[in-house]
Amino acid sequence: MYTTRYGWGMRTVVLGDRPHELDELIERRRATGADRYDEVWKGEYHMAPAPRHGHALVDNAIAVLLTPAAAAVGLFGSGPFNLGEPGDYRVPDRGFHRSRSNDAWLATAAIVVEIVSPDDETWEKLPFYAARDVDEVVIIDPSRRAVTWMERDDRRFRQVERSTLLGIDVGDLADHIDWPPAD
Repeated sequence: MYTTRYGWGMRTVVLGDRPHELDELIERRRATGADRYDEVWKGEYHMAPAPRHGHALVDNAIAVLLTPAAAAVGLFGSGPFNLGEPGDYRVPDRGFHRSRSNDAWLATAAIVVEIVSPDDETWEKLPFYAARDVDEVVIIDPSRRAVTWMERDDRRFRQVERSTLLGIDVGDLADHIDWPPAD
């Protein structure tokens, strides 16, 4: 079974053998770089549309706002990366890591940042991140102009108002984001 999600919100499940047209589509996406945010969830290929420009603006603002605090506690920032292993991985928008790596697959991160896009699967990723020992997850929703900071408590996440790792207050962070224009 192969599952894909398209930008217009329709989920498509292909049962049986994977058609060659799907392989051709995946290869075209790889060749053009359109697969940058595609993920594999326990063998299921999830096709993610390219984010909107407002997504990139928020990502840049988050990098500028969080990087100094992360550097002060010895964390290294990155853009999108493969968290997991071939056959089961997610691609967060941003990460903060305890060490530098040139590996294609990272087992974990101290903090992952997810910026919500229309029809994305951000909230469904939390159990995966908990299983991968991610300490904190920041979920930013530009359409609501909201920041949710989650901290791992044993094997799941709970919402917090202040980052333990960075000492950043969630409300202050939200106030300092230069939010894109509303849709």
